[in-house]
Amino acid sequence: MPVNVSLVSADAEVWTGEATLVIAKTVEGEIGLMAGHEPILAILAEGQVRITQPYGSKILANAQDGFLSMESDVLTIVAGNATLVG
Repeated sequence: MPVNVSLVSADAEVWTGEATLVIAKTVEGEIGLMAGHEPILAILAEGQVRITQPYGSKILANAQDGFLSMESDVLTIVAGNATLVG
């Protein structure tokens, strides 16, 4: 079962879709999120968000100044500034 991901910046939706794994940098350290993860709210640290889609393709984004929230396999990443890499 995939995770439904929304990555948004202050002024636009950057990426939305399904993922099997999302790795993000928080102020507590790097975190990996998969389907079934317990609910979490964390503050983003400046760094990359790595998203692995169900068919193996990877999405990279730079994100800073925000937070992530996951509940019931829905992950929302809200960043003051976020841009796709590549």
